[in-house]
Amino acid sequence: MTEPDRKPVAGTMRTITYSRVVDLSHPIHAGIPRWPGDPLVEFHETARLDRDGYYLRRFSMGEHSATHMNAPIAFHPGGVGIDAYPPESLTVPAVVIDVTNPCAENPDYALTCAKLLEWEGSHGSVPMGSVVLLDTGWHQKWQDPVDYLGSGPNNETRFPGFSYEAADLLIRQRAVAGLGTGTPGLEPGSDNGFTVNKLVLEQPRIALENLTNLDQLPPIGITLVIGILRLQGGSGSPVSVTAFVE
Repeated sequence: MTEPDRKPVAGTMRTITYSRVVDLSHPIHAGIPRWPGDPLVEFHETARLDRDGYYLRRFSMGEHSATHMNAPIAFHPGGVGIDAYPPESLTVPAVVIDVTNPCAENPDYALTCAKLLEWEGSHGSVPMGSVVLLDTGWHQKWQDPVDYLGSGPNNETRFPGFSYEAADLLIRQRAVAGLGTGTPGLEPGSDNGFTVNKLVLEQPRIALENLTNLDQLPPIGITLVIGILRLQGGSGSPVSVTAFVE
């Protein structure tokens, strides 16, 4: 990815060519799925049109709620916060790997290196500096928080994600800018050590979770524009993610 201390070459013109735009972020409301133990999503009316002449609410929520991006400080002592990401690092090419069929059969599915290499056999090598998005089909469960988090018999989370091995290959050998998924976590829900998040965020890479509409994207030819809240020292931020499709 574009590292935080790198700047565009003076005089370089960068453009985004697109035929359509896809919103990859869920609307935020009090009933959205939340990771066990996360703060409530709350809205409170502080001004009314009939009383104050304008309408205003305050809201509170966890930094890792809704469609969001994690920052290194969430998993690594001394890591940077979400406010440290420069704007140029948040406009990135992306590819989509469709694993909806195996995920429908196995909620604990993890993307394998073999599946990744199979995808590359059809679409070419994952480009350096891109974000790899995993389309699991899980966004269709968003309206049912219990089903979305996949609570097992002991309330453990169950959902698909990237295997550590596939994530490591993408980072070490493909030099990707980051990973994203339409589930609550980059790693499968059964991985309570957050191993893929920790791997990705060893550097200030992109880690996107709870995306939606990934099924509306082609495998290649995508540019993401990620809008963060610049929460000083934030462990993450709710984000607005827009996909521009060539």
